Amino acid sequence: MDLAPGRATPQGTSAHLAGRRARLGLGGLSLSSIGMGTYLGPPDEATDRLYEAAAFEALRLGCNVLDCAINYRFQRSERALGSALRGALASGLDREAVVVCTKAGFIPLDPETMQDPNRYLHTELLAPGVLSFEDLTGGHAMTPRFLRHQASCSRRNLGLETLDLFYLHNPDVQVRGRSSEDFWGRLRACLEELESMADDGWIGCYGLATWNALRVLPENPEHLSLQRVVDLAREVGGEGHRFRAVQAPFSLGMPEALAASTQELDGHRVPLWKAATELGLTTFSSVSLGQGALASGLPLGLSQAMPDLPGDAARALQFTRSAPGLTTALVGMRNPDHVRANLALLTFPELKPEVLEDCLDLVLS
Repeated sequence: MDLAPGRATPQGTSAHLAGRRARLGLGGLSLSSIGMGTYLGPPDEATDRLYEAAAFEALRLGCNVLDCAINYRFQRSERALGSALRGALASGLDREAVVVCTKAGFIPLDPETMQDPNRYLHTELLAPGVLSFEDLTGGHAMTPRFLRHQASCSRRNLGLETLDLFYLHNPDVQVRGRSSEDFWGRLRACLEELESMADDGWIGCYGLATWNALRVLPENPEHLSLQRVVDLAREVGGEGHRFRAVQAPFSLGMPEALAASTQELDGHRVPLWKAATELGLTTFSSVSLGQGALASGLPLGLSQAMPDLPGDAARALQFTRSAPGLTTALVGMRNPDHVRANLALLTFPELKPEVLEDCLDLVLS
């Protein structure tokens, strides 16, 4: 399969979002404040087709951030996005307009080996020497050779020469499972490899996609210091290093990235979104609707705070995308109707700070 050349550029993303509200990130790219996630759904052809249609519709309506991971739905989410991108590019979409993000860390499996989960691990990773058993921690790995192997697979799945943003996926697993010295040594080696992949044109930049590590207090054994990661990236890649993004859960149901002071920065503790902004990183929220749990049943006070919005899902997503320091709120969308409903928010201004604060107080009380 031929891989589509090019990558997202400041000029291409700006032109695609012209006339729409956009946010700058990842080194000058224009990003939509709502991005499309692809985590949920069964690994079947019907869901593939839904994701393809949803991605095509999202791009048409002004969402230019597509988020995935190689392990989502046994690689099928990446392949569905790849099919959608081929169709969109053939229909005139400029490759430079869209920001495609994916992740590596979890052992992904493959549709052809679903009935024998160990087959992919042994034939694709262990037998060729991509991984050894000692590299594995809870179905997760963090080594340079594994990251390059997975990036190669993702490029084929997505049909792209360059992945705009490539995340190290849930290093939380390694923080829990290894000594501090081992973890930071492995992370350094991975950052060196990610810088090399950026030099090779395989990726535009890289980041960390986390679950607990960045939003728990420093006293927690799962905690990861964002400042230390940035310092390490600077040691490895110099002032022009390509570590540019973090992804973490954030929503009405998980507000820690905005509300909890979990990161130490210049001798003070601050919330994750503030720390990331101060460190020059672009931020992405996962589970912005709590994987659907926030689509209904929200407190009455939230509807009173956002009376112009048509339902709880819109209100929950509006809260997330309005958070100071957040660049793009990612929301899973595999139904074109849901795409249209969610992206209708792009025509609304973000919540005023005092309204956002009232909503936060309501969910924290």
